[in-house]
Amino acid sequence: MNAKPVLALFNAELRAINLGLDSFAANLDREGAKAIQVDWRPPAGGDVKAIAALDAIAAGTKVDVEKANAEAVRRILAAEPTVIGIGVAKDVVPGMEPDLILHAGPPVTWDRMCGPMRGAVIGGLIFEGLAKTPEEAEKLAASGRIRFDPCHHHDAVGPMAGIMTANMPVWILENKAFGNKAYCTLNEGLGKVLRYGAYSSEVIDRLTWMRDELAPILSKALALHGPIDMKSVIAQILQMGDEGHNRNRAGTSIIIRELAPHIVMLDYPKEKLSRALAFLNANDHFFLNLTMPSAKCTVDAAAGIEGSTIITTMARNGTEFGIKLSGLPGRWFTGPAGVIDGLYLPGFGPEHASRDIGDSVITETSGIGGFAMAAAPAIVKFVGGSPKDAIDVTMRMYEITNAESENYRIPALDFRGTPTGIDVRKVVETGILPAINTGIAHKDPGVGMVGAGLVKPPENAFRDALVAFAEKYAKRL
Repeated sequence: MNAKPVLALFNAELRAINLGLDSFAANLDREGAKAIQVDWRPPAGGDVKAIAALDAIAAGTKVDVEKANAEAVRRILAAEPTVIGIGVAKDVVPGMEPDLILHAGPPVTWDRMCGPMRGAVIGGLIFEGLAKTPEEAEKLAASGRIRFDPCHHHDAVGPMAGIMTANMPVWILENKAFGNKAYCTLNEGLGKVLRYGAYSSEVIDRLTWMRDELAPILSKALALHGPIDMKSVIAQILQMGDEGHNRNRAGTSIIIRELAPHIVMLDYPKEKLSRALAFLNANDHFFLNLTMPSAKCTVDAAAGIEGSTIITTMARNGTEFGIKLSGLPGRWFTGPAGVIDGLYLPGFGPEHASRDIGDSVITETSGIGGFAMAAAPAIVKFVGGSPKDAIDVTMRMYEITNAESENYRIPALDFRGTPTGIDVRKVVETGILPAINTGIAHKDPGVGMVGAGLVKPPENAFRDALVAFAEKYAKRL
């Protein structure tokens, strides 16, 4: 054996390649040695069961997973979400009944509901005239005479607590490419509002005005205008600094521009038309309740494809976070709702915050919202961080998705399409969790909004979904 090549190593400059903790490389640097830190982690965080599921799926499945995912992504990209009307929930939402209250997130019972969701239920019962006081409403909610069900089980979505009752006005959207519909209530604005768990008289009065005055005005104006192509509008707002979840100034402005010429032509007293326009102008988040059902009818078209690992639902109820996979459409996979890292309104802090809540993460599921933060650098003033952080978040999301949008493009990334089609395999293997930006509700009923920020979903929900997928589709596990 020639020892010269080996001995030559002692005269050459050596560099250590570190795959472990950053501190290992830092220690070498302090000693004058050169170290290269590699951003590596074991697949699935080292979870043996999840690694076995990944291996089993890679070894062979009963259905062609790549073909199934390609079809799911095709449907998402081909979607044509369109606003076609405004109706009353009991008349248009499938399965809606007077004794039924729809809520955000996966299924949850009254005894397990978080504070803001309880507050919103109380307000919903008072709004419906089923209770006169908060005490009566709490008693009725706990009596078993009121049924609770996720919005997602009724082709609907709801921001924050997501409460929808029989007589609330709702947007009606249709995916023109596939014929499926989605529904969402009208946005109340920020602060003390029902979706954040507030139920004071001002909240109920606002909801009543929205039902009796605002909704009929908007409905008639929309009828004069005709259907609104939301795919086109969302493409525009990404060019204008919105991301479609927590920043909606451009989107709300576009909707006002579309409807205002028709609103002023309605046969209503001027003061009522003025009040409606003033409400829209003062409510930057009005557009959120249009992006949410747009996203819902978009990803719903990709649900139920045999063998697909694409995530078609993510939702939170303040107690649990849940997801659904295209290839396992009837099942929720859940974990604890996350603690939000964010910015707070004056007088509030983390000790006042509820856990993560709301169906608005459907925007991220479809490829906008937190996945498009690079398009909305100003959002960091609302949720925290820096403009670079917003770009970094979007860049990470490309690693867990299977496609890029053909219509939703990001100027700051040379008009690259937004990351679209979340693949649960990639989430589990990389350990990169979907980015979610969100509002923060007070943990107690009746208070309302206290801030906004970013939140990480629970890893176990994705790992459990992957294992269940492998159990159904892998040839061996």
